[in-house]
Amino acid sequence: MTTEAVPLWAQILTGGLLLLSAVLTLASAWGVLSLRDFFKRLHPPALVLVGATWCVTLASMLFLSLHDGTLQLRAWLIIIVLSMTVPITTVILSRAALFRERRKPSGANLPPPLHPINATESPHDTP
Repeated sequence: MTTEAVPLWAQILTGGLLLLSAVLTLASAWGVLSLRDFFKRLHPPALVLVGATWCVTLASMLFLSLHDGTLQLRAWLIIIVLSMTVPITTVILSRAALFRERRKPSGANLPPPLHPINATESPHDTP
């Protein structure tokens, strides 16, 4: 594949998007290493990595569309799937970690569960 068909401005923009993606990925890795608590390091790296994926996807769509001469939108599937799965995975991981922390003796300072397991009263039984 040659890059003669792609204008210089598009090559520079594609390279800039890929470099921005690399910087965001490095920031995500730094966040995972520097934040010590699981709950603190769960959300920011997920957001940063989705941003990095957006940059790679946009760079891919721009370069391939200008190289082939037709609009290439197949890369949107990547970002659509990631935009749906990352928040769901983040919620599932945080709930699993919260459940695990509540079972430890040191979990007394955590917020109470929304629906206590050993509740004897129904919320509809108000006097």
